Amino acid sequence: MDLGEGIRNAINKITKKNIIDQKAIEEYKKDLQKALISADVNIDLVFEITNRIEERLKKEEVPSGISEKDYIINVTYEELVRLMGSSYQPELKPKRILLLGLYGSGKTTTAAKLAKFYQDRGLSAGLICCDVSRPAAYEQLEKLANDANVAFFGIKNEKNVRNIIKNGLEKLKDRKIIICDSSGRNALDNELINELKEINDEFKPDEKILVLSADIGQVAGKQAEEFNKAISINGVIVTKLDGSGKGGGALSALNTTKAKIMFIGTGEKIGDIEPYDSKKYISRLLAIPDLSALIDNIKKVLEEEKINEENIDIEKLDFDTFYKELKAMNKMGPMKQILSMMGLADVPKEVISQGEEKLKKYKVIIDSMTKEERKNPNLLKDQNRIKRIAKGSGVTETEIKEMIKEFNKLKKYMSILKDKKALKKYLIK
Repeated sequence: MDLGEGIRNAINKITKKNIIDQKAIEEYKKDLQKALISADVNIDLVFEITNRIEERLKKEEVPSGISEKDYIINVTYEELVRLMGSSYQPELKPKRILLLGLYGSGKTTTAAKLAKFYQDRGLSAGLICCDVSRPAAYEQLEKLANDANVAFFGIKNEKNVRNIIKNGLEKLKDRKIIICDSSGRNALDNELINELKEINDEFKPDEKILVLSADIGQVAGKQAEEFNKAISINGVIVTKLDGSGKGGGALSALNTTKAKIMFIGTGEKIGDIEPYDSKKYISRLLAIPDLSALIDNIKKVLEEEKINEENIDIEKLDFDTFYKELKAMNKMGPMKQILSMMGLADVPKEVISQGEEKLKKYKVIIDSMTKEERKNPNLLKDQNRIKRIAKGSGVTETEIKEMIKEFNKLKKYMSILKDKKALKKYLIK
């Protein structure tokens, strides 16, 4: 069970009670403690925050016009936001960024994600490979740079970091954002510290950012302190928050050590990075809809896929367009992440899995159609065509008919998307 699920279960348990008395509040406190401790939040912090929640629920009066359930959620939300620290707003200006961290932190992938983040906001970006110790680091960063459509520089098999940086800065001098990916180690030792100081001296970064994996839990705080002492970091990027049950422990520990959390990694795809916002993070944990993130995600994907909802004739919607929509949905990220933004974090895993499998199946079905069938959905009223497509795609005729039903539902959905105001109302329901 992850932190969000544990907290939501605790909230559901107390809000289902007919009477919320002191005993119910004490039980709620214990349930919250279990959820936080299981997420590797420091035990002292756990007692501090749950004692404060208990005190507020017992002493404060529920404001008029607010239900007791909403009041409990709001108090919990406010205290968790305090636990997880302040938010970060990156400055969109030219700069040099040095990324550092230990093995397994996701540093190299983060370098490409960060470059794409800035380039998508109008600042041309380039990557310098200064990881001179890990085999295939050059090839990995080069591929990621290509995936992110950003510039890349490295000197294969070169061990002199100063030489790499000197040449890299000259090669990427037209880039507004230059990100240097450094070597890692299993632990912060003297060899790594000396190498980082050498890079720092030659690269002269505006920002030195430590990359940490969420799955190390509260150890994140100690690592941040060690790196800060060795090379004076500006902040931290926490990766793998989408799949780690210890994310709460990592974020709360960093907040306690006053390390600035700058970005978080929310998935495996190149666009799965965002500035840290404690309010958004807690909203997702509590399954409060994150509408702004969802709408931004939709807008970004539609632009990338060159789908203009305004110009689509709903009456002439065909399977080609349907196929593009399926690709766009896939680009938005894991279905679990999308549902979480909509406030539906507790949809059963088997349902999510079935949904993702359906999308894959529909793609295969459309691939088995002729050009004419894709352009004219009415042709699939012919049972012989359905039989042929079923045979070609390896699915049943029933599954094809089910896809046609989903296609018709999409027409209704896109009618809603035509009106921006209607989109907002639709998402809020």
